[in-house]
Amino acid sequence: MRRDILAAVAAFAVGAVMLVGRAYFDRSGVPPWFLAVPLALTCAGVAVRRSAPLVCLALGVAAVTIDGAYSGPSLPTTLVFTDNLYAAALYGPARASRWLLGVTTTAAVIIGAVIGMLERSWLALAIYGVQVSLVLVVPVTTAMVLRQQRDQAAAERARAEQVAHLAELDRGAAIAAERTRMARELHDMIANHFSAIAIQSTAVLSRKDLDAGAVQQIMASIRENSVQGMAEMRTMIGLLRQEGEDNDATTRPRLADAADLVERARQAGMETVMTVAGTPYDLPVSVDLAGYRIVQEALTNAMKHGDDRAEVMITYAPELVSVMVDNPLNEARTQLPGAGAGLIGMRERAALVGGAFEAGPYEEKGWRVRATLPTEHAL
Repeated sequence: MRRDILAAVAAFAVGAVMLVGRAYFDRSGVPPWFLAVPLALTCAGVAVRRSAPLVCLALGVAAVTIDGAYSGPSLPTTLVFTDNLYAAALYGPARASRWLLGVTTTAAVIIGAVIGMLERSWLALAIYGVQVSLVLVVPVTTAMVLRQQRDQAAAERARAEQVAHLAELDRGAAIAAERTRMARELHDMIANHFSAIAIQSTAVLSRKDLDAGAVQQIMASIRENSVQGMAEMRTMIGLLRQEGEDNDATTRPRLADAADLVERARQAGMETVMTVAGTPYDLPVSVDLAGYRIVQEALTNAMKHGDDRAEVMITYAPELVSVMVDNPLNEARTQLPGAGAGLIGMRERAALVGGAFEAGPYEEKGWRVRATLPTEHAL
């Protein structure tokens, strides 16, 4: 509103200068100052062009009617009237703009034909018809084109917001599905550890013929299962704790965060090297989660069964991303019991996104985990 008022004042000032320069048809009996009245009406329409576009049009029509009836069309009033037409077509109701296009087109044809008949000249018809069209039709058509582009841009913005909302819903669904899988794995791993504890403790209580060495060995195994079970439970619960917490690094892990996993492995005492090949890019949510979890589980297995060394390699290709974790095996650690849920979970994650997974020995006393995850259609 403030900008429109300033524009109206500026238009009136420029129009007044044009009137002083005699930019109008000079008719006897009409004082020159009277021409400022219709000019003021059209400028008043400019002041309300956005807030009341139909009022703007009404003021412009009244001003042009007064201007033409008493003094003939003056140039400044006619020019400002084109802005009244433009504003009414752009900011007014869509039905009004279509109606205005029909009225102005019909008026331009009629005015051109009448002048041509009065002048009895086809040239006059053409000249005046074009001039009237420039004043009446062109502002309306320009406004309608701009209005269409503006409506299309608004529709595209709404569509983009809807797509972003759907993507966020997909991300949330993927995270919820991942939490469900992690909860199942938590149950399997904890059940395995505590089942072993229950069996071994029952054996100790029921056997009276065990010597001190055997009892100590069984108790050591019980302690190991307890420690491992508690550690895995804390890790899983930390990953599953999402609701109501500012914990984005945990709740929304991405393959780009694999460097954090490598750093934590180093802090745990394992010599870890990470290599990234290709140019990283945004991955689908499911692929991001699967890649991150596979690296995490592979490094965990490397710490449990490996020789304190591991190499992580992530390769970004145009339509896929591959994850590979190599580590040498430690013969003593390979005898530690395991539930086997880690390999099963990694294979399931790769299969869920349409990828391939393989794990097994390589070279001499080495173990390799490799997953290839497609990114083109894994939404």
